[in-house]
Amino acid sequence: MSQAFREKYGPVAVVAGASEGLGAAFAERLAARGLSLVLLARRAELLASLAAKLEGAHHVTVRTLAVDLADASWAGKLEAETRDVEIGLAVYNAAYAFTAKLLDRPPADAFRVVDVNIKGPLAMVHALVPAMQRRGRGGVVLMSSLAGFQGAPRLSAYAASKAFNIVLGESLWAELAPSGVDVVTCCAGAIRTPNYQKTSKGEAPGTLDASVVAESALDALGHGPVVVPGGVNKLATFLMRRLMTRAGVIAMMGRQTESLGEG
Repeated sequence: MSQAFREKYGPVAVVAGASEGLGAAFAERLAARGLSLVLLARRAELLASLAAKLEGAHHVTVRTLAVDLADASWAGKLEAETRDVEIGLAVYNAAYAFTAKLLDRPPADAFRVVDVNIKGPLAMVHALVPAMQRRGRGGVVLMSSLAGFQGAPRLSAYAASKAFNIVLGESLWAELAPSGVDVVTCCAGAIRTPNYQKTSKGEAPGTLDASVVAESALDALGHGPVVVPGGVNKLATFLMRRLMTRAGVIAMMGRQTESLGEG
C-alpha cells in the first residue's frame, strides 16, 4: 500500500499545524508511508525536533517552516520554500479555538479562528492544488470536527469554522475529482493530544489516539468526501444527524462543552 500511496500522493506532503498532537501524528504516518515532508507550525523548536526524529526513523527528507497560520503571508512563504519539490498531498490540520461564550471574549479571538481555521485551508488549497491538477494526481486532507455538524455552545466560532471546512471539503471533493485530485474531510471527535488533555476534565466517550485519527483520514483518501474515525463517533454522528432533533443535539453539545475548562 505504501508504494501505491506514494505514487498517488507523493513524493512530498505538506502538513500545516504539525508541531505536536494530531499534526505530528499525520507527519509520522506519512513518513512511514515513504513521503518526504514540509512541516508548518509556529514553534520552530518542536518542528526541528520532530523533523530529526522522522528523518532518523523513516529515512525521508523533512523541511520545516515556522509560520503563524493566522498571518496571511504564510502561503507565499510556503510557495517560495517548495518551488523545487513536487507536492502531492496537502494536510490542513491547524486550528485555533477558545472555550467560552462568544461575547465573553474579545472579537480578536473570533477573528483569529477565522484566520486560522477558514482562511488557512483556502490559502493552502490555492497555493498547492493547481500544480496537482496539472499533474493529474494528488490529495487534500482537511481536518474538521464533530462539532461542525451543529451548534456547540462555548465553542461557537470554532464549530462554525469546522462547518465551513466540511462544506468546503465536500465541494472540493466534487470539483477536483475530474482532475485526479482526491479530497477528504476528517470529522473527528475527541483526540488524545496535549491541548485536549490540558483543557478537558476527563475523556469523552470515543476519544481516540492521534495516530488512529491520522491513519483513518489517510486511508479515506479516494473514498471521500467525509470520514468519521472510530466506531463510537460514527454511531454518535448517526444518532445526532438522523434521529435527534437539532435543538436536542445542540443542548447535548452544550452539556459536553461544560467539561472543558476556559481557554
